[in-house]
Amino acid sequence: MSATSHISVSDAVELIKASLLASDVSDAVAQSVADALVAAEAEGQVGHGFSRLGDYVAQVRSGKINAKADIKVTTPQPASLLVDADFGFAFPAMDAAIAQGVPAAKEQGIAIMAITNSHHCGALSVQVEKIADAGLMGMMFANSPKAMAPWGAKTAFFGTNPIAFSVPRAGRDPLVIDLSLSRVARGKVMNAHKSGKDIPEGWALDIDGNPTTNAKAALEGTMLPIGGAKGSALALMVEVLTTMFTGAAASHEASSFFAAEGPAPRVGQTLIAIRPHDGVQFAERLEALFAMISDMDGTRLPGDRRLAARAEAHKNGLAVPTHYLTQARALAGSA
Repeated sequence: MSATSHISVSDAVELIKASLLASDVSDAVAQSVADALVAAEAEGQVGHGFSRLGDYVAQVRSGKINAKADIKVTTPQPASLLVDADFGFAFPAMDAAIAQGVPAAKEQGIAIMAITNSHHCGALSVQVEKIADAGLMGMMFANSPKAMAPWGAKTAFFGTNPIAFSVPRAGRDPLVIDLSLSRVARGKVMNAHKSGKDIPEGWALDIDGNPTTNAKAALEGTMLPIGGAKGSALALMVEVLTTMFTGAAASHEASSFFAAEGPAPRVGQTLIAIRPHDGVQFAERLEALFAMISDMDGTRLPGDRRLAARAEAHKNGLAVPTHYLTQARALAGSA
């Protein structure tokens, strides 16, 4: 097992930000990326945290990520936004989308935010929670480079294409659901590969379509979808919502999120913000529903572990593999 070291959440943000600033990423963009990576790390989504930093910096240096991206937001319709990420980081593009989409949803009742020419968007939970914090229901869909085969095939074609949902709760943290359409997020496999660990059986197949516990073989093969054919069908749905709808590259066209070489991935993300209707006792009925679920033996609401992990991280710091912290300090010039 690889050694871990503790670092406070605030110090983690500053360390990642410094690592990006050292590669000529602007202050605002570096802050947006650092906030998102540490938020993911804090809630236990380690495949979207420190493990991504080295890949990001390598892609900034190679030009695969446009560190000087000029994000453009247009409004084809009052409740419809199109955000061009200009081949840069996804996080500032999502910040821009939410900044304009939330007010539009409050006024119109709903807003849809389509992001094109984008990159890896990290933990979707982090983004949809921002929508719920504004008193709106949130949904998000994202495509990613090919990693899953259509059901019955052996060749990767769909991304792991995650989906997320959030709903505000009176006086409590929002309920947030975030799941990859593969059995696990591919970032967990990459994290295992970088850490020299095997993966559990049932996560992935090798290039010949055989079950594997070798992380490298899994990355060269395909991820298994949740729910068999149903997960594959959902991946197709996300593909349409995030690529055909936005003008972004389809998963089978997108380049790797991990390799520094090649063109920009140009993937897409679609977010939806919905204002709950007045006069239907939304908040009261919601809490009654959640209480009924929580009162059942052996159950918990989705996201409870995430909230517990985040509380622990803010209280006692993040437990991060030491080699990731060493890498970050070297990138920041403070090793």
